[in-house]
Amino acid sequence: MIVAQERTLAHRVRADFPILQEEVNGQPLVYLDNAATSQKPEQVLKALRSYYEHDNANVHRGVHTLSSRATDAYEGAREKIANFINAASPQEIVYTRNASEAINLVAYTWGWKNLQPGDEIILTVMEHHSNLVPWQIIAQRTGAVLKFVELTETQEFNWEQYCQLLSEKTKLVGVVHISNTLGCINPVREIVAQARRYGAKVLIDGCQSVPHLPIDVQEIDCDWLVASGHKMCAATGIGFLYGKLDILREMPPFLGGGEMIADVFLDRSTYADLPHKFEAGTPAIGEAVAIGAAIDYLSNIGMDAIQAYEHELNAYLFEQLNKIPEVTIYGPQPKADGSGRAALASFTCGQVHAHDLSTILDRAGVAIRAGHHCTQPLHRYLGVQSSARASLYFYNTREEIDAFIEALKEAIDFFSEIFG
Repeated sequence: MIVAQERTLAHRVRADFPILQEEVNGQPLVYLDNAATSQKPEQVLKALRSYYEHDNANVHRGVHTLSSRATDAYEGAREKIANFINAASPQEIVYTRNASEAINLVAYTWGWKNLQPGDEIILTVMEHHSNLVPWQIIAQRTGAVLKFVELTETQEFNWEQYCQLLSEKTKLVGVVHISNTLGCINPVREIVAQARRYGAKVLIDGCQSVPHLPIDVQEIDCDWLVASGHKMCAATGIGFLYGKLDILREMPPFLGGGEMIADVFLDRSTYADLPHKFEAGTPAIGEAVAIGAAIDYLSNIGMDAIQAYEHELNAYLFEQLNKIPEVTIYGPQPKADGSGRAALASFTCGQVHAHDLSTILDRAGVAIRAGHHCTQPLHRYLGVQSSARASLYFYNTREEIDAFIEALKEAIDFFSEIFG
């Protein structure tokens, strides 16, 4: 079954990704660092190049043909994002440089305006630094209090503790949809519904979910959701914030300057309508075109198909990793069919430092991540300094997992001789 699925998806699409034909240290590249950034298909690269070769002009400000074409592509990509996550309107999609900027936008506008001393912000110990640091800063400036949901014995979201933390003081819940370290899929729809009982707003970090499974923000009913283009086959330097229209309208501007204004006088200004109120200056037009092309590409494959195939790969990845006694994997185990968690595995190998492990694997052409994955508090909670992480995407194959496992075993044997 795995091979059949693999040949209908990964082997069909791999030719679209030029970088997957690369060699590293004389070996075929095995790219398993997709949670950090994904590779880009030729269709996205062509769209980016075509914009600069044929349509390059500033958007919204010109009436000439190139400006009109650039504006159509730029706003067309916004509409594609809205449809991709089932937002009610393209006006609910704000372009940002990345998800980090999107979270900062919410923190410095809604947070600074609405949070008061004693108000409570509920986060989790598994949050990426991008969903920790902005709220730490805002809490310090407003007097709000941070509280944290910890983990269950299976290293998943602790629902019972979350329910205990919620109160009338809770003003915001910020939670990652899929942990980039643990791989657990948090029950965001239920998290939102529970927060609503106390009138709290909810922000979802969708960086690891939007590229891998179907997302419906209206069904989730979150107030905000953020994602980064570079993790979903688009270019770096582009991300987006989804926000409910009525909430975005109440939020003050994030940055001031051109494009985000309606009228400017020497002593005051009025601001543009959504979403442009939050998009000061010349935007990343080419990158927006690229994310539109990436969404077309993913949609043509089908997010259900991507999710199902990654389940198949995930089952095989964990089957092989679980056979290696030196390996400790963090986060829950997947179900037998590979579902129930993301297709990534963060792990340690006894005394071997993750950076050393990654260096040895790189010699075999295998690219994995090593470090704290921007989740230092989580690693401290787990009692480990760092971990190695192999993360899959729909263009990865079972054969690549075999190459990774073989290189990993050889690395463990190498360090076993050193450590005795």
